[in-house]
Amino acid sequence: MTVSVIFDPLLPVWLIAALGGLVAAGLILALRRGLSGWAFRGGAGLVVLAALLGLSYQQEDRTPLSDIVLLLEDESASQDLADRAAMTADMADTLADRFEARDNTEVRRITVADAPDNAGTRAMTALSQAIAEEPRGRIAGAILLSDGRVHDVENAPDMPAPLHLLHSGRDGDWDRRLRIDNAPAFAILDEEVELTLRIDDDGAAPEGVSEVPLDISIDGAEPRRFTVPVGEEITLPVTLPHAGRNVLEFTTPMADGELTDRNNTALVQINGVRDRLSVLLVSGQPHPGTRTWRNLLKSDSSVDLVHFTILRPPDKQDGVPVRELSLIAFPTRELFLEKVDDFDLIIFDRYKRRGILPALYLDNVRRYVEEGGAVLLSAGPAFAGAESIYRGPFEEFVPARPTARVVEEGYRPSVTDLGDRHPVTSGLEAQFDGDWGRWMRQIEVTPSGGDVVMTGADDRPLLMLDRVGEGRVALMASDHAWLWDRGFEGGGPQLELLRRLAHWMMKEPELEEEALRAEALGQQMRIIRRSLSDEVGPVTITTPSGEVVERDLEEVSPGRFETLYDGPEIGLYRLENGDQEAVIGLGPAAPVEFERTIASGDVLRPAIDAANGGVQAMADGAPRIREVRAGRPGAGRGWIGITPRGAYETASVSQTALLPPWLVLLLVAGLILAGWLREGRR
Repeated sequence: MTVSVIFDPLLPVWLIAALGGLVAAGLILALRRGLSGWAFRGGAGLVVLAALLGLSYQQEDRTPLSDIVLLLEDESASQDLADRAAMTADMADTLADRFEARDNTEVRRITVADAPDNAGTRAMTALSQAIAEEPRGRIAGAILLSDGRVHDVENAPDMPAPLHLLHSGRDGDWDRRLRIDNAPAFAILDEEVELTLRIDDDGAAPEGVSEVPLDISIDGAEPRRFTVPVGEEITLPVTLPHAGRNVLEFTTPMADGELTDRNNTALVQINGVRDRLSVLLVSGQPHPGTRTWRNLLKSDSSVDLVHFTILRPPDKQDGVPVRELSLIAFPTRELFLEKVDDFDLIIFDRYKRRGILPALYLDNVRRYVEEGGAVLLSAGPAFAGAESIYRGPFEEFVPARPTARVVEEGYRPSVTDLGDRHPVTSGLEAQFDGDWGRWMRQIEVTPSGGDVVMTGADDRPLLMLDRVGEGRVALMASDHAWLWDRGFEGGGPQLELLRRLAHWMMKEPELEEEALRAEALGQQMRIIRRSLSDEVGPVTITTPSGEVVERDLEEVSPGRFETLYDGPEIGLYRLENGDQEAVIGLGPAAPVEFERTIASGDVLRPAIDAANGGVQAMADGAPRIREVRAGRPGAGRGWIGITPRGAYETASVSQTALLPPWLVLLLVAGLILAGWLREGRR
């Protein structure tokens, strides 16, 4: 039972004060005039003022509430190092027992796990949520059992009681960590890109170690070992070996006594792109299709196009002196002997042999293809005749032989069953809504190799693709693709077809018909297998720890097989399917949980000091529990403090007015009457 006197004014306080001033002025006036009843009149004024103040006698029936102590247990990845997890669990049980043994005290145990998306330990967020769920007036303290490496200290709440950290570190802990800075997502092939690497020793590291080994591996290949200094930034110039994703793995071996090797490896995934693609377009004569090829190649800002159209062949005798012509001489020797290897793609558009390119130059083009170059033939009527470019060195690598017949009739190009599976032509029909427009000419050819991905009139081969040595060759047995560009009879997917064709020939990784790759989706990967075969076997996955698992692939579209796999670890995964291999890194290059592994209270020190808490090591044993007043230091050697809050719940409240109305009227009337009688007697 609690008793108190409360005020509940009937008028605003300022107005009551003004009335009090009037009463005081009246008393002063009565004294100056010598009125003998001034005391009785003043008493009546005071009674009125007291009544206006609403004085009441209050009785409360209170039920005491227990104090709440928040006990946060860090179960993030860094707490699995050494014996930290067991030490934390034992300390949590010990403290919970001690608090529960105290009168009027409750414990709330809160688990702090790894946050998703590599966000680290969000202990302060968990503490804020716990405080929001409990009555603030009952919280007597909070204790965090952790290594102190939290990653949301900016979310630390305004504590109503002391906050303490009991860290799980030991005096002899040390760790070596490798860090990669400013790694770009893209890099240009054949150009150096600089990475910044640093290896640091934290904690009680062995003395006298100034250099350590560093292994560097690309795409899971055999690593090369180097020796690098400790504690210094190193600039590494890297040149990517191929287009597409390049996975670089940097590793320093684990040393004796080191806490973990989880931060001894860094994965960097860089996509290699070509800066400029050089294309040589040779048009045998002007025709509407020339503009189509030129517009396609000029629309791509990454393509450097060199285009020559033969307007005046050697057999043209019109009597015009050469000095009066504005035509540029065709630099055949420079292009086809000296500079041919500088081009990524050579396109012969309706070209025919007229003595401009001798057999020696064409044979050099054959060598260029076998050593990795690419040649695309867009065949016109001349391809079927005696002047065909096919006659001679090209016969050794062009995938079809002309029959000398030119089909002059309308037909709609169609994709073959094999073309449905080939990335150059797969999905073209779905991308273009409606029937394709007709083409009006086709050169009849007999395939001698390669893949027929499109057919024309009477199912004759229209588009053939082939690999020759290290290079690639394509034959388009028609020169009427420009009809689609002009929208004839609705047009067709001309732009997409020619774009894919050109990029396949320039070895774009996304357009490989036989390929194995993977896409990272957080800690999950989507494995993609492209193949011209109807079936592919299971994919073999080797995890970073060496475990080998198999997953069946499901055909999701013609020529495309996929499966999803949840990676159990962070690191480099190796994939194999038949003769195809790939590597992919899952997880961050450097998990935030292992950027710093030495236990410390430095990160939380501002929040702990603001709450009058302390930092102690679990290795020193469980601290004693003391009660401290609010605002006083809450920790010392071997002890931590909590602040009793004295919270209660009110069961009932009763109030009794000290001056009920009848008593006020009686007192005021009596005092005024007494004053009048006193003054009347005089």
